[in-house]
Amino acid sequence: MKKADIVLLKYGEIALKGLNRPMFEQRLLKNLSYVLEPLGKFSIRKSQSMIYVEPLEDTIDMDLAIEAMQKVFGIVNICPAVSCEKDMESIAKTTIACLKEMDTEGKTFKVEAKREDKQFPLNSPQICQQMGGAILRNVKGLKVDVHNPDILVQIEIRKKAYIFTQKFAGAGGMPVGTNGKAALLLSGGIDSPVAGWMIAKRGVALDAVHFHSHPYTSDRAKEKVIDLAKIVSAYSGKINLHVVPFTEIQLAIIDQCPKNYLTLIMRRVMMQIAERIARKNNDKALITGESIGQVASQTMESLAVTDHAVSIPVFRPCIGMDKEEIVQISKKIDAYETSILPYEDCCTIFVPKHPKTRPTIEEIVEAEQSLKNLEEMIETAISQDEVIVIQP
Repeated sequence: MKKADIVLLKYGEIALKGLNRPMFEQRLLKNLSYVLEPLGKFSIRKSQSMIYVEPLEDTIDMDLAIEAMQKVFGIVNICPAVSCEKDMESIAKTTIACLKEMDTEGKTFKVEAKREDKQFPLNSPQICQQMGGAILRNVKGLKVDVHNPDILVQIEIRKKAYIFTQKFAGAGGMPVGTNGKAALLLSGGIDSPVAGWMIAKRGVALDAVHFHSHPYTSDRAKEKVIDLAKIVSAYSGKINLHVVPFTEIQLAIIDQCPKNYLTLIMRRVMMQIAERIARKNNDKALITGESIGQVASQTMESLAVTDHAVSIPVFRPCIGMDKEEIVQISKKIDAYETSILPYEDCCTIFVPKHPKTRPTIEEIVEAEQSLKNLEEMIETAISQDEVIVIQP
């Protein structure tokens, strides 16, 4: 097709917003500007529930631009288009020129038209009828198929006419930054990056907290988590990754607490540390990748015991998903191959042989009483927190 001179971006949920809609739109424009800035100069403007992205430099790689825009939450469809004056002669000439640059031999087509400008003299069916005839007369090898066409020619009549034959799926959701900020407990596994991605899709900006147990977990494991944070940040924007040293606390739990409670106590302490970091950063919730019944520490009773350790909401977007569903999203966001690299994290070392699966809050609180100097160890861990700024 003739090289697109503009990209039409269509959004979904934002169009349903009431008086707050301009706030969502402005945030979306800001997020688009951020991801496109490294690629060159663009004009980005909004009109009538549509965003228009126009490259201002001939050297801009539009394939890279489209790929970047596909990761901006809030966008439903991305349509690279050719614009022209909104008269039928110009529309026909432009459409035919576009099709002649495509491989049309033996292909079928259909024309769809949308007339946003009601002052245009032809309605949508009339535009389709006239354009279909013009295409059949001027483009060899094409036949009409209104049910399953090889080429869908779409024409939108707005302030100008826009013609496009490609439509790329956007990320959907809400613009990041419109629904506050939360702290993701980011391990080196499959689930937590997916959980972060899912909550960011609802407009929530992310911080991240990772617990590192050197020397029991290697620097390669830490690098793996940094790589996962980079993958998520391509969708969520900047992430402040907090790497918290956890070795002293973990060894104390192993040495001083009942063995069948080790994982639960470790999780509760992690949640307490993450909550303090979250409050310091004005994060309104914690995010984990837990799913009911996936492991012993994720039974309903275990999750209740874990939640008891903190006083801010805990979001678990994977809670009702099976592993294969989580894996599919992990692959979709290109996190899977990194997540399965064989580097241990602190949640997978020192796992008890017979973990408690039906704990009560009273039992776990009593078991924690044997843990000496917990508050001091938590404060020390937080004071040694390494903050790594992850840019998309």
